[in-house]
Amino acid sequence: MKKISKVLVANRGEIALRIIRACKELEIKSVVIFSEVDVNGVWVTRADECYPIVGNPIDAYLKYDKIIDLAKKAGCDAIHPGYGFLSESAEFAQACEDNGLIFIGPKPYHIELFGDKMASKVAMKKIGVPVLEGTDSPIVDKDEGKRIAQEIGYPVIIKAAFGGGGRGMRIVHFAEDFSNMFDSATNESIKYFGKGEVFIEKYVQSPRHIEIQVVADQHGNVVHLGERDCSIQRRHQKVIEITPSPLLNDEVRQKLCKISVDAMKELGYESVGTVEFLVDEKDNVYFIEMNTRVQVEHPVTEIVTGVDIIQRMIEIAAGDKLKYLQEQIQFRGYAIEFRINSEDPQNNFMPTAGTVKKYLTPGGPGVRLDTSLYTGYELPTCYDSMLGKLIVWALDWRGAVAKARRALDEFHIEGFKTNIPLHREIVRDAAFKEGKFDTGYLDLNMNKFNLEAQCSIADEEEKSIRLAKTLKIIKENNLVSLNNNFTLY
Repeated sequence: MKKISKVLVANRGEIALRIIRACKELEIKSVVIFSEVDVNGVWVTRADECYPIVGNPIDAYLKYDKIIDLAKKAGCDAIHPGYGFLSESAEFAQACEDNGLIFIGPKPYHIELFGDKMASKVAMKKIGVPVLEGTDSPIVDKDEGKRIAQEIGYPVIIKAAFGGGGRGMRIVHFAEDFSNMFDSATNESIKYFGKGEVFIEKYVQSPRHIEIQVVADQHGNVVHLGERDCSIQRRHQKVIEITPSPLLNDEVRQKLCKISVDAMKELGYESVGTVEFLVDEKDNVYFIEMNTRVQVEHPVTEIVTGVDIIQRMIEIAAGDKLKYLQEQIQFRGYAIEFRINSEDPQNNFMPTAGTVKKYLTPGGPGVRLDTSLYTGYELPTCYDSMLGKLIVWALDWRGAVAKARRALDEFHIEGFKTNIPLHREIVRDAAFKEGKFDTGYLDLNMNKFNLEAQCSIADEEEKSIRLAKTLKIIKENNLVSLNNNFTLY
C-alpha cells in the first residue's frame, strides 16, 4: 500500500473545500493552489498550505506542469483534481505518475477511453451494454453527418466527441436544420475542448437521465452506491439531482446497477466513477457516457448511504481495499441537491457577478450546504457560475420536498441574482412534488414559473428592524403580548 500524507488540491471553490475536509478527517495534510483572483477564497485559508499561481486566472488551474512542479516542491505524495479543470485529463494523470505523484482518480487509460465518447460507446457495446443507434467513430464532415442522420431518422442529437457538460450538443428535429446545428455544435466543441469532432445518435425524446455511482478498488472489487436522477436539466446541464429516482422501478434500478458494476469489472476500472444512462418511456435503457471523476452531485449519494466518496477516492488511490461488500451498503431515505448558480433565470440564465452583501443560509435537520461563499466575498467572473449546492434529506420523497421548500425559503444571497427563486418555484410545482419529470421538464414549465413573487432580502431586513423596535417598546413599557405572538404589516 502506498503512503499518502500530503495532498495537493488542484481545484478551487466548494470542491476544494470539500477535499480539504476529507483530508483533515483522514489526518492527511492539504495543499491548495490559487489564482490571483482567488486570494480571498475561504478554501485557501482552510488548507494546511497555500501557494499562488500568478498570471491568467483560468490557466492557474490548467497548466499542469506548474502544478506538478509545485506539488513536488511542497513534498506532496498525491494530487486530487476535483471536478472540471484537469479532472478528466489523461495527460495530467499520466504526468503525475511520471513524476512519482499519485493521481487520485482512475488510471490514465480509463480517463482517455471514457473521455472519447465514441471509443467508450464502442467498448461498452462490445461487452454487451445497450447503447443508442448512431456513429461508431467521430466525424468532422457535414455531408457525412447528413447522410448518417438520414439513415438513423430524425430527431437526432449531435454531440461533441471529446467533451461533456452539455457543451457542443445540439438536437436536430428536421433535415433542413442539420447544417446550421452541425456548425454550431462543432464550433462550440472547438471553443471548449479544442477539437471539433462530433458523433451523431438517435435522439430519445423525454427520457429520464439516470446515473449509477460506482466505487472500484485496485484489487478487482466493485460496488455501486445506487442511482441518481439528473433529469431536471437546462441546456443539457444538470440543475437538480435526486437519489433514489422517484419514478424508477426496482427492476430497472437493479438492471442499471448490475450493468454498471459488471462493465467496470470487465474493463478493470479503479476509483470512483459514474455510468450514465437514458431511460425511455418504455423503460429501455441506453448507455450515454462514463464520468471518470467525482460528480458535482456526489453529496446526495453520501447522505443516503453514509459513504464518504472523497475519502474512498483517496484510500483507493493509496491501494486500500473496499471496506464493505455490496450487501453491507444500506440505502436510507431520499436526498435532493439544488445547484445554486449566480445567474438570472429571467434573462436567459445570463451569468451574474458582484459582492455578497447579505448571506443567510438554511440549516436544521437534514440540510447540508456545500459552498465557499461568505458575506463580503467578491465573486470572480472568469469561472463557472455555480456558487454551491444545497442538499436536503428526509425518510420519504414527500418529506424531502417539504424540507427543500423550507430550506430554499431560508436561503438568501444579496448582491447579485441567483437561481434560488427558480428552485423555490420547482419545489412548489405539482409535477415535481409527484416525482413526475424528465429531461424536458424545465423547457415545459419555465413559462409558468413566477420568479417575481419572491420576498426580497431588503423586505426581510426591514421587518427584522421593525420587530426589534417593537420588542424594545414592549420591554421599556413593561407590556405583555399574548404568547409574544404578533404580526407586522
